Amino acid sequence: MSLEAKLSFIGAGKMAEAMIDGLLKRKLVATSQIIATGSRKSRLTFLRKEYRIATSSDNRSALQADIIILAVKPQMMATVLPELRGGISKDRLLLSIAAGITLERLSEESACTAVVRAMPNTPGRIGRGITLWTATPGVTAEQKTQVEILLGSLGVQIFTKQQNYLDIATAVSGTGPAYVFQFMEALVDTAVERGLPHDLAKQLVLETTIGSAVYAKKARRHLAQLRNEVTSPAGTSAAALYRLEEAGFSTAIAKAVRAAFDRSVELGKA
Repeated sequence: MSLEAKLSFIGAGKMAEAMIDGLLKRKLVATSQIIATGSRKSRLTFLRKEYRIATSSDNRSALQADIIILAVKPQMMATVLPELRGGISKDRLLLSIAAGITLERLSEESACTAVVRAMPNTPGRIGRGITLWTATPGVTAEQKTQVEILLGSLGVQIFTKQQNYLDIATAVSGTGPAYVFQFMEALVDTAVERGLPHDLAKQLVLETTIGSAVYAKKARRHLAQLRNEVTSPAGTSAAALYRLEEAGFSTAIAKAVRAAFDRSVELGKA
């Protein structure tokens, strides 16, 4: 299904590029349907050459698109949103992927009634991401379908009516890849320290992580049950898990998620 809409990306960073790349690779839009704006000339030049899309340093040039994607950092919203006020017509859709910024603030400061707030993650660059999103009542059924296609280019997309879930999703799936990468890095480093060549250690860790995730998805059983299946009495897994819990592994993860959640809420109030 193609996306019959003109798109603009305010913000030319990595997530904007991931969305542009996904849309074009899946032939959901043509290059002529996309414009990206931003303050970094080097990024605009790269996107223009790499994807053959239009670019501009003037954010207001993006306001004539059917769907306007806000792909800037949350801290930049205080500067960007006032630029949009009065320039978005009633039939346009504003979609934000900034952590913490609420629908109410987006709508009030941009004077736009059709607003979507979404939280994608970096695996979206290869079409394996997951995005939770919500919308104001002003978003039409047709616009919701467009959002499903747009966010679906990144991987799985899930709609929720509960906006408060977005801050939790930010802490779990939005920030989640960072937890996974650090865990993988620690495994690789320890394997190397114990004598494995780095390339071999990395391959073992990558395939183990991928395989475990796919297995957990297909098994459809509680994660604790899957963990118990690997853990034989007095075996290596039991010894390892004992040390993880002794070091406060589960508590550390819980604290990390809570810190990310609190920061997302804090960004929304800034």
